Amino acid sequence: MIKELWNKYKDAIPYVFFGVLTTLVNIGTFGVLWHTFHWNYQIANVVAYWLSVLFAYVTNKLWVFNSHTTTWKAFWKEMLSFFLFRAASWVMDQGIMTIGVSFLHGNALIVKVLDNVVVIVLNYVFSKFIIFRKRD
Repeated sequence: MIKELWNKYKDAIPYVFFGVLTTLVNIGTFGVLWHTFHWNYQIANVVAYWLSVLFAYVTNKLWVFNSHTTTWKAFWKEMLSFFLFRAASWVMDQGIMTIGVSFLHGNALIVKVLDNVVVIVLNYVFSKFIIFRKRD
């Protein structure tokens, strides 16, 4: 039974596991910079987001999608693609934070947690079907 579940969800399980860790890096970094060091929430969000993207790239490449590029050209293409799609989701991330905090006056940490749900789903679609898809 466990083997059947693993086979059925073998892509999603490591993505969720490392996604949780990436989210902890993102929210943890944001919380420390914003709450502890009193950084502007938008600047803290940028730093936290890109630090978590770097963490996500390594974990997604090595352990989630088992991507093994064979040339430097393929490696740089994959990495550039990953960071460009994460830049697109960062725009959404920053927009949700700005609307939630500046316009709706929500607590930045709570908005950040809710924002991550949207970004995680978007990033999974980008990674699974575009960036780390199996190539012939």
